[in-house]
Amino acid sequence: MRFDILTLFPEMIRSVMNESIIGRAVENRIIEINAVNIRDFSRDKHRKVDDYPYGGGNGMVMMAQPIYDAYLSIVQNLDYKPRVIYMSPQGRVLTQSIAKELKENNSHLVLLCGHYEGIDERVIEEIVDEEISIGDFVLTGGELPAMVLVDCVSRLIPGVLSNEESSIEESHYNGLLEYPQYTRPYEFNGKTVPEVLMSGHHANINKWRRQQSLLRTCHKRPDLFSRLELSEEDKKLLQSGFDS
Repeated sequence: MRFDILTLFPEMIRSVMNESIIGRAVENRIIEINAVNIRDFSRDKHRKVDDYPYGGGNGMVMMAQPIYDAYLSIVQNLDYKPRVIYMSPQGRVLTQSIAKELKENNSHLVLLCGHYEGIDERVIEEIVDEEISIGDFVLTGGELPAMVLVDCVSRLIPGVLSNEESSIEESHYNGLLEYPQYTRPYEFNGKTVPEVLMSGHHANINKWRRQQSLLRTCHKRPDLFSRLELSEEDKKLLQSGFDS
């Protein structure tokens, strides 16, 4: 899968996206991540990419032309239109289901990172297919949200994670929060590992983990829990967990 990120700070993208799991996926050519510097397409001798807003107001607005020309540099030799996403607080909020949707329906995403007071509306109308937010808060630019989206989508692609099952068992994949995890030593500060995990009885371990996921979701994210369709077995696991 290919990601092109339109940004004013390409080194910020490269410094993060070349590390850890995502960096290995790039190195192994499972995914491709390109940071495209919008300033390189400015027609101003000082590489200016912003100007004062029409109608007055505080701050500056990113100009349409450098963004549009940066976008054209990506698509000019393509025989298809990649999906263009503007990382914006006005978009739908990124969820695991949206990440799965993007992964399943696209092989090429272009992510547009805004700055200052925003972007000239005309270029948004011209090239953007949808806007996506990572939460109801304001950041200084779109680079962090873009990297969050790349990470979230990439880890769903076969081969990116070393263990394919790990993505399925993690929080939010199936609407539940992940169960507690433990590693060595067996005892730490007087706290020991739950005995069921030491038993080697995989059916009981799976049942315990399911129960813990249900309990955690109920306690920590009642909004998620309210949308779950519980089986009769789930209800029994919950009840026994509350009773213990």
